[in-house]
Amino acid sequence: MLDMVNNSIDKDYLTIQGAARYVGVSAQTLRRWDAEGKLKSVRRPGNDYRYYKRSDLEPLKLEYQRAEQINSGRFFATQTANIENNNRLREPQREAHKAVRLHFAQKRTSAIIQIPVGCGKTGIIATLPFGVSAGRVLVIAPNTTIRKGIADALEAGHPKFFLGKTEVLASFAAGPFAAVLDGPQANIHDCTESQYVVTNIQQLASSADRWLPQFPPNFFDMILVDEGHHNVAESWRKVFERFPEAKVVSLTATPFRSDGQKVTGEVVYRYPYAKAMLSGYIKQIHSINVAPSEIYFTYRGEEQRHTLDEVMELREEAWFRKGVALAPECNVSIVDASIQRMRELRAKTGQRQQIIAAACSIDHARQIRTLYEQRGLKAREIYSEMDPDKRDRVLHELESMQIDCIVQVQMLGEGFDHPPLAVAAVFRPFRSLSPYVQFVGRIMRVMIQDDSANPANHGYVISHVGLNNDANWRDFREFDLEDQQIFREWLESQSEQAVNTTEEAGGGQPRRFDNEMFVHGEIISEFVRQSFLDPNDDRIIDKILDAVVPGVGIPFRSFMSREQAKEMLKKAQQQMLSGTPSKVPVSPQRRRQAARKRVADRPRSVAARVLKDLGFAVTGYDVSKRIKTVSGAQNLQAVIRLIHREINAQLGIKNAQRNTATTAQMEAAKDDLDAIGDAVREMIKSAKA
Repeated sequence: MLDMVNNSIDKDYLTIQGAARYVGVSAQTLRRWDAEGKLKSVRRPGNDYRYYKRSDLEPLKLEYQRAEQINSGRFFATQTANIENNNRLREPQREAHKAVRLHFAQKRTSAIIQIPVGCGKTGIIATLPFGVSAGRVLVIAPNTTIRKGIADALEAGHPKFFLGKTEVLASFAAGPFAAVLDGPQANIHDCTESQYVVTNIQQLASSADRWLPQFPPNFFDMILVDEGHHNVAESWRKVFERFPEAKVVSLTATPFRSDGQKVTGEVVYRYPYAKAMLSGYIKQIHSINVAPSEIYFTYRGEEQRHTLDEVMELREEAWFRKGVALAPECNVSIVDASIQRMRELRAKTGQRQQIIAAACSIDHARQIRTLYEQRGLKAREIYSEMDPDKRDRVLHELESMQIDCIVQVQMLGEGFDHPPLAVAAVFRPFRSLSPYVQFVGRIMRVMIQDDSANPANHGYVISHVGLNNDANWRDFREFDLEDQQIFREWLESQSEQAVNTTEEAGGGQPRRFDNEMFVHGEIISEFVRQSFLDPNDDRIIDKILDAVVPGVGIPFRSFMSREQAKEMLKKAQQQMLSGTPSKVPVSPQRRRQAARKRVADRPRSVAARVLKDLGFAVTGYDVSKRIKTVSGAQNLQAVIRLIHREINAQLGIKNAQRNTATTAQMEAAKDDLDAIGDAVREMIKSAKA
């Protein structure tokens, strides 16, 4: 009786639940087999309950496992799939399949597919196994957001089912089916009975090792890695070692890393960004850098004034780039230019395009958000340390078009898909190419499919010449247009030099804004502008002429000269690059309100920096033990209170009277916050415990 209750397995006899677990099927399947005569239950001596003998189950177990292996493994090899001649598929989807098929016909080495964001990477994942894989396919995403998008596209019957929309198979009654490893909701039988198994790397190869040990080494014949530039990380190596015979294909827009490590695999197919723009798969992007004819600043106590030519030399210095990044005057120039382009796009298209901005830190993101709000835009900041509920609200506001601008700190990266983002405002230096391309990729999703001439399918990358990000822009274009192997070797050598640079740091690190360089003002006289599809670049003209006229099947060069192609592109680009720098006016009231908000928000960041200087924990009571007026408060709150008291003392007001201060007073207090923090730090140091 006890044996039946707990479904345990003894030496010779198993209950129906225990037998089902042993064979690897459901109890319902076992009953069906019993009814069909494949299996018969028996009575155990001295017991009225029905059992199954282990010896009777063994051949059924082997037969079932073999059948399941054949069913899942042969599906992709035996189905007639319409892929390489299917006009419903995009060109890179057809060509990538052929390249991978030919690669694995000759080799077993890992393969890389390089394809820009927005060109149909999920469709490639759905179609690659047909005619290539001889077994189940493991699809690994870097996070749950991307995992969900892939799983929806692979789910037969789902509105986003890719193979159904593109008629790759004549029938889907027999699959393929996808199992998703989404925690306790999934089990090994889901995987055994499916052709695709979709997971994110954290779920598959976590420290808990829940899933990997359950899969035999030959369980998967193919592994598809989305955002494959991550594939050198330890967790990915762990997966590859578990399935040593599997065919591995990594898909990525950037097959290089900022830390200099080589991405595992051989590039067997690449679809250039330039070609994707000409095809209307991704937005055509344009670089605009604000360029000061003169800039005034103090550096280490010495007042300096420089022309644009001198700025172009100074930007090679890290201290200068950092000073430009944190200077409100330089930030204003980027803000105004990004607003100008956003409004022009909205006027031309009737769409509601949005701005995404890249900041150095959380504190810097709040400064930038304030500058946008001063100019009448609705803006929010977002960062990884943010409370999850608040972060979700911000994302909802962005996706529901309630805000104009989102300022991010190392967020909204891979897998974030929001086509209305059309202006990328870069307020920080990028010292390596990979994160720069990843950020620019956020504005590449088209608003209208396959229409390269539509103004809605254009985007802008806005920065300041002093940040030297136009060097990344040039490298990005050269990477796309030049010989890949030569450029990749150069890029990897450059990346090794860029490892651990302070300019890549962001997140919650508190930092000063009154650095050695303090910008007093600048005069913006021009934009330095360039289109990715530069009409003066012969390589771009060649791509236009080599392209095939849609629906006709003949190349443009058969009826168009080089000069005609160049003039056609020039005319289109002039419309998107016209205009001169213009200031967005800010009312005195908005200036005062923005300064007041900044003075209210920033003391928390300054207090964190003060505690770091003192070596005190945020949650300790070291400060309240020294300063009686903040008795009982934890360190962070105690320092924040002390900073606010010093601010009020500087303003000459009491609590709750800041609305009486002038704009000049509030802006002076804002500019002095780091010095006020220093004064509070010294006061705490000198106080006795």
